[in-house]
Amino acid sequence: MAISTTTHTAAFDVAKVREDFPILHQSLNGKPLVYFDNAATTQKPRTVIDAISHYYQNYNANIHRGIHTLAEKATAEYERTRQTVRAFIGAAHAEEIIFTRGTTEGINLVAATYGRQNLKAGDEVIVSHMEHHSNIVPWQMLCEEKGATLRVIPITDSGELVLEEYAKLLSEKTKIVSVVFASNSLGTINPIADIIRQAHAVGAKVMIDGAQATSHLDVDVQAIDCDFYAFSSHKLYGPTGIGVLYGKKELLEAMPPYQGGGEMISDVSFARTTYNDLPYKFEAGTPNIADTIALRAAIEYINQWGKPVIAQYEDSLLQHATTRLQNIDGVRLIGTAKHKVSVNSFVVDGIHPFDLGVMLDAKGIAVRTGQHCTQPLMERLCIEGTSRASFALYNTIEEIDYFADCLEAIVRKYR
Repeated sequence: MAISTTTHTAAFDVAKVREDFPILHQSLNGKPLVYFDNAATTQKPRTVIDAISHYYQNYNANIHRGIHTLAEKATAEYERTRQTVRAFIGAAHAEEIIFTRGTTEGINLVAATYGRQNLKAGDEVIVSHMEHHSNIVPWQMLCEEKGATLRVIPITDSGELVLEEYAKLLSEKTKIVSVVFASNSLGTINPIADIIRQAHAVGAKVMIDGAQATSHLDVDVQAIDCDFYAFSSHKLYGPTGIGVLYGKKELLEAMPPYQGGGEMISDVSFARTTYNDLPYKFEAGTPNIADTIALRAAIEYINQWGKPVIAQYEDSLLQHATTRLQNIDGVRLIGTAKHKVSVNSFVVDGIHPFDLGVMLDAKGIAVRTGQHCTQPLMERLCIEGTSRASFALYNTIEEIDYFADCLEAIVRKYR
């Protein structure tokens, strides 16, 4: 298959985009790579790759502590990323931006600090039925420790939250609501602002898992008024091993540190330790300097095109793929919410998702198969797992057509 890159909008040229991603220009199993596993991790533009190597080749040094030229340069570049992230998500203050290893660590940090400090026996934490394990297990652990109760917002068969039931779950016992902005398994975009407003009405704080949403949707943490927001660099064209936790300044200041060590301290003696100011109170030890700097390059790449333009293009991919999949006998879409990011999960009658993934891989097509770290969701939908095709700004209509043609041929052969 020869992949055409002529698909474009007036403001968006996918051919130009694809030239920026070196990994896309290869063959797998004798076929051009079609990478549809973007909900797991996105590929990296050359500017991100270059930012990592440029740091190590030109100003590799530890930050915040040295007064020599390389240390000053590294510190300045590292802190520039914090300012870039602040603007990217609409935070009021740079010190509200905490660097973590990813969304998982951000949620665990909030559970282990704010949650442990404020939850007591008889209190309740609310999550939804579509959560990633990373937004279930930390709260389970906290509830078990504190004698609190975990409540779950149900979903419809189409993969949307039952908001009437959410309203019924809320009470004066509710202390924390932690929900996903966009589902990694279904693509569902949840009405986050309304969820937050209702939680605040009963005095609860709200944690938002933004892992899937941040690369697709405009995010303004002040506009939606969330208390905490976490996301990962590697899902928005940046490196692995670096993520962000946003928290309202007054909440972060009142929370205890997450880890002890260098950088997070102000003064240490054997008698007592005083802690550093925000954001450093939550950034113990030598951080992931190179990847943090490269995260800025990823955000700048997204800003170069603009999220509204990217979202419009990705939605055109989603709509085309949805139509093609719906017209294949034996294929059933899982997750048909009205509002979605560019994710299509599906099952095929008579073919296990793992087997289907292997057969598509033989055609050069990379999709994700399994439960996608959402086992309770799969059990709710009475399925073992799904195959998931997820699209990014460098994918094309031609790739989707090739994928759908291959899928249709597999279904005809093996059903």
